[in-house]
Amino acid sequence: MELDGKTSAAVYSEDEGVAGETGGKGARRARVSGIDRALQVIDHLYETGSPAGVYAIAKAVKAPLSTVYVIVDDLVEKNMLTRQTDGSIWLGARLYHYGLAYARSLDFMSIATHEMHDLCRQAGETVQVCGRDGDYMLVLAMADGPSHFQVASRVGTRVPLNWTASGRLLVGHLAEEERIELFKRCARSSPTGRAEIDPGTLSEAAGKAFESRLSIQAGESDYAVACIASPICDRDGQCVATISIVLPEQKAFSDENHYTAHVRSSAERIEKLMGWRNR
Repeated sequence: MELDGKTSAAVYSEDEGVAGETGGKGARRARVSGIDRALQVIDHLYETGSPAGVYAIAKAVKAPLSTVYVIVDDLVEKNMLTRQTDGSIWLGARLYHYGLAYARSLDFMSIATHEMHDLCRQAGETVQVCGRDGDYMLVLAMADGPSHFQVASRVGTRVPLNWTASGRLLVGHLAEEERIELFKRCARSSPTGRAEIDPGTLSEAAGKAFESRLSIQAGESDYAVACIASPICDRDGQCVATISIVLPEQKAFSDENHYTAHVRSSAERIEKLMGWRNR
C-alpha cells in the first residue's frame, strides 16, 4: 500500500510472497494484498462494533502482527482509524465523512429519511429505517420521537435478524427453504429470552409478515420495547429496507391500528417515490 509516497513493504512481501519478484505483475499483486489487509482490519472493527488492540486484530484476521502494526499506523496517520487513549484501535473520522458522502448520493436514503421524519411527527414516536447486513438487521437512519422514551438501538446498530420485526420482513421475500436455512444459521437467543429461535417458526412468521406488509414484535430484543414495521420493496418485489415505529410495549397495543396504518402508508409512499409501486 502506498501512502504519501511511502511504501509499506512488509505488508506486501509477507502476505503474497512476492518479495523477490520484479516487474508490473508482482507489484500489482503486492498492492492488492495491502488493500485487502487494510480492509480486513476495518471490516473486523466494523463487525465487532468495538475498539480492539492490534494483537487482537492480527489474531482475528490471521495476519502477521508486524504486518498489522504497519497497516494500523498508516491508517491512523490518514484518519481512517483512530487510536484510543488505552492504545486500542477504532474507526476514524475519515470513514464517517466517506459514509456521509455516499449516503448523500443515494436517492433512496434521501427519500426514506424524509419520510422517516414525517412519520416521526405523525406518530409522535421514534422511527427507524433498517436494512439487512448479512445475518443481521442494520439501523440505517433514525428520528427520535418527542417523548423521553429511550431506544437502545441507534444508527449503525446490528442485531440478529430473528430479534426484530424488521429482520423478519427483510428476508420475507425469500423462498421458504432459503429462509429456513438462513434462520438455522443465524437465529440466536436474545437478552430478554423472548426472541423466537426455531427456524421453521421464524420462516413462517417472516413469510406471513411480508405478505401482510406488517410485522410487530414486543419485548424480544429489549425489555418493554415494541416495534411495528412495514417492508419497502423494490421493483422486483424484494424487501430492500423497512420503516418502523419503535415505542413502549404498552403503547403498541393500546392504539395498534393507528400505528400500523401510518407505517404501512409511509412504506408505500417511499416505494411510489422510488418508482417501485408499479412492479
